[in-house]
Amino acid sequence: MAVKTLQDLIAAGVSGRAVLVRSDFNVPIENGVITDPGRIVASLPTLNALLDAGAKLIVTAHLGRPDGKPESKYSLAPVASKLGELLGRHVQLAGDVVGQDAQARAEGLTDGDVLLLENIRFDPRETSKDESERAALAAELVALTDGEGAFVSDGFGVVHRKQASVYDVAKLLSSYAGNLVATEVDVLAKLTEEPARPYAVVLGGSKVSDKLGVIEALAPKVDTLVIGGGMAFTFLAAQGYSVGSSLLQEDQIDVCKDLLERFGDVIHLPVDIVVGDSFSKDAEAQTVKASEIPDGWMGLDIGPESVSRFAVVLSNAKTIFWNGPAGVFEFEKFAAGTKGIAESIVAATEKGAFSVVGGGDSAAAVRTLGLSDDGFSHISTGGGASLEYLEGKQLPGIAALEG
Repeated sequence: MAVKTLQDLIAAGVSGRAVLVRSDFNVPIENGVITDPGRIVASLPTLNALLDAGAKLIVTAHLGRPDGKPESKYSLAPVASKLGELLGRHVQLAGDVVGQDAQARAEGLTDGDVLLLENIRFDPRETSKDESERAALAAELVALTDGEGAFVSDGFGVVHRKQASVYDVAKLLSSYAGNLVATEVDVLAKLTEEPARPYAVVLGGSKVSDKLGVIEALAPKVDTLVIGGGMAFTFLAAQGYSVGSSLLQEDQIDVCKDLLERFGDVIHLPVDIVVGDSFSKDAEAQTVKASEIPDGWMGLDIGPESVSRFAVVLSNAKTIFWNGPAGVFEFEKFAAGTKGIAESIVAATEKGAFSVVGGGDSAAAVRTLGLSDDGFSHISTGGGASLEYLEGKQLPGIAALEG
């Protein structure tokens, strides 16, 4: 990656300088409690390195999708508390994004202080399509550093977005890739530049349309492409099967037929399905052949025979990329498929395979199902960003660091 790194910044000296850091703290919160602090934990190496070098940190991040205005449920207050706990020091939370409180707190920072700005998406300019609006917000963020600070991009989960705190600020300050972003790009490069073979990709999730780009990009390059999750039912429909009340994208059936015609020797589909009579954790469940889903029943997980078959093809893989759960893992009755695939990947990793979990729901599933992060070579913090990278798309947040 031809960009300046955190190590370059620290070597140049940051003591007494304000450093603006874009982190990814978009963590799940229930009743004010963070249920998975994984992304906050992932930010610690970069933040600690800067603090140890004497920097004054101004951290910006988002949470959820507020509609360009403050919403209490999307406040970063729980994040500030957790971050302070993990850093072992007080983390100030500004009462606004770039307003009077943020300005006053930024002016009062001393070496080793940490200021977390309130949710950047409370300002509508962050996600504006109008470049001048984004540039104006970026300029106000830069002003918090007295204009002589530096910018560290460390939120991999947002580098595929052309947003003010990700893209536009990088054009106004001396900019560097944080440890997290640098590591993510290095890992994903291993999946695209002569990966060890056999190379297996496991894709799940709800919609085929969300994964078409990555299927088209990877199917010609991999040895095995396992399909699970809700998207599998459109492929099953393309084979002429009835899928009952399962999730189905009828407008994608012909696309799936085409993919099966071109890559049928690579694509592996479920052969049995766990179906439910409703979308509920208390649904009545039964396992049926993929070709025999009853009317009125919906597929909510892949069945045990599918797990066994997928485990066989994954067992010989030397490189594995997984993005998307195999079923509704949040419901215990329909979690076995996702857990089975995850355990197969762990087993392959133990035999020496290089395995990458592509963030998002897959990373959440690993933790929800009680599996250790250490069972995989790498767990990405950015599902959408990792998919777009593997599709070959340019990521604006990375391009800005190179520019």
